[in-house]
Amino acid sequence: MSTDESAKRPAAEEPVPKKAAEPSGVDLARVALRAAKEQARARGDAAQQKKQARRGGLRSGARADGRDPMALGAAINRLLTERGWETPAAVGGVMGRWPEIVGEDLANHCVPEKYDEDERVLIVRCDSTAWATNLRLLAPQLVARLNEDLGHGTVKFLKVNGPSGPPRRYGPLRAPGSTGPGDTYG
Repeated sequence: MSTDESAKRPAAEEPVPKKAAEPSGVDLARVALRAAKEQARARGDAAQQKKQARRGGLRSGARADGRDPMALGAAINRLLTERGWETPAAVGGVMGRWPEIVGEDLANHCVPEKYDEDERVLIVRCDSTAWATNLRLLAPQLVARLNEDLGHGTVKFLKVNGPSGPPRRYGPLRAPGSTGPGDTYG
């Protein structure tokens, strides 16, 4: 290689520094116009929000967003999830489907009354002591069937109540607040 070639080669490989093009009048005008549009848009959005608040809230537009009306089923499911009402709603569904779960014969004589969510106990009332005893014997299978339907651990215990007596009637010679003849002397 000759010295002339080696001297030429590095000069060709090095980039020639270019001067940064300073924005011309047209470019400056475009930048200023873009900034002015953004400021106007921000002021317009704030004014639009104030106007909508005076008219009674935000209105939905042409495109779908969170303010659009939703289907009733979706709204109910969202409410159940937000409030944590899934388990009580599921147990309420069981009370509606009681004949399907326990069978028609047992459903004719036993009715679910209440579900205690804290203790996870389903209270059932039977129309006779014989049916109450029968249901107490079937309770483990029934609890397993309910948990299979509702989810594991939803019902831990089935409390079976027999028939209740007629309401206590007070006669004309009863003193208000008394518990009977035992409190007369004391």
